[in-house]
Amino acid sequence: MRARVHAADIQDFDGAKLVLTGTRVRFPRLRKVWVDGMYRSVVGWAKEHAGVDLEVVTPPKGRKGFQVLPRRWVVERSLAWMGRYRRLSKDYEAMTETSEGMIYAAFGGTMLRKLVRQNAS
Repeated sequence: MRARVHAADIQDFDGAKLVLTGTRVRFPRLRKVWVDGMYRSVVGWAKEHAGVDLEVVTPPKGRKGFQVLPRRWVVERSLAWMGRYRRLSKDYEAMTETSEGMIYAAFGGTMLRKLVRQNAS
């Protein structure tokens, strides 16, 4: 399984096409991806070419100050969980595959810990 990485000078909405190409082959059960407003221009392309429904999550009209956006907290929480693993706190890995493996190990440990806690109660 190869990670899809693109150069940092590519805009996110252009990079989304690179990342989403072949997504349904790699993840056949993937149907929906929540994105922020920057990806609005890619929604039609993703449905037609990648077979994935992009749902744009936008802040409510007239919002003032910080407000949790729907589904956005899932990403933020997941990134916070990854940050607890020392090896993922910085980019120590030379190879993308090694970094991807460490992410799987970190989330596997997190899920296992939650399952053990859930079954213990």
